[in-house]
Amino acid sequence: MWSEGILTGPEPGVPYKYWVKHYEEGSEFGIDGGRISKLTIRRLNDHRDLCNYDRGWDVKPAGEVRAVYAMVLEKYN
Repeated sequence: MWSEGILTGPEPGVPYKYWVKHYEEGSEFGIDGGRISKLTIRRLNDHRDLCNYDRGWDVKPAGEVRAVYAMVLEKYN
């Protein structure tokens, strides 16, 4: 199942958009064996991936994006 949403990061007023593909059960392809198999996080209205996981890391979360990544993991993984 695909889900998407907008979260505000630790910097006040900075919104991030995320797309996540998640399943009911964890798998070997999921982040840390969890339910998320694909994840992209970007600043809203920006086209650069700040975090990208597609059965493996293409762009690992760094800096303030880690807080947004943690929120997505808590919700879906």
